[in-house]
Amino acid sequence: MAQFKSFSPDETEKIAFRLAQALPYGKVIAMFGDLGAGKTAFTRGFAKGMGIECDVSSPTFALVNEYRGSDKVLYHFDMYRISGWDDLYSTGYFDYIDEGATLIIEWSENIEAVLPDDCVRVEITKTSDINERIIEISGVENLENTLN
Repeated sequence: MAQFKSFSPDETEKIAFRLAQALPYGKVIAMFGDLGAGKTAFTRGFAKGMGIECDVSSPTFALVNEYRGSDKVLYHFDMYRISGWDDLYSTGYFDYIDEGATLIIEWSENIEAVLPDDCVRVEITKTSDINERIIEISGVENLENTLN
């Protein structure tokens, strides 16, 4: 597991940008963290790292947002309101997994049982400093060397 400190949304975006550039296309990124931790900021940086220039917003009400680049697609899920199999199936999650595109999933703790074994886990934790975040990333080897 690699651990990083961020002191602003911009720094969080930069960490995600570098992660996106280090990963192969088609990975599932499972994000964990409280409300306001910076999951959407992380996704914004991740999309940029994939070469996708677009407005990234939380998919709270849509459940999934699609961001397209010239040759890549990123699906951004919000699983906050998912509380059972029927809810999960209604998102189309399994269809998106089968598509082979990159998925980034907020509130992954709500669907942990169906996350792929090889997913990249990103946990963002707030600290006592209002601007500081601890970002722990697992599921990628030698990440400290890649992102520093």
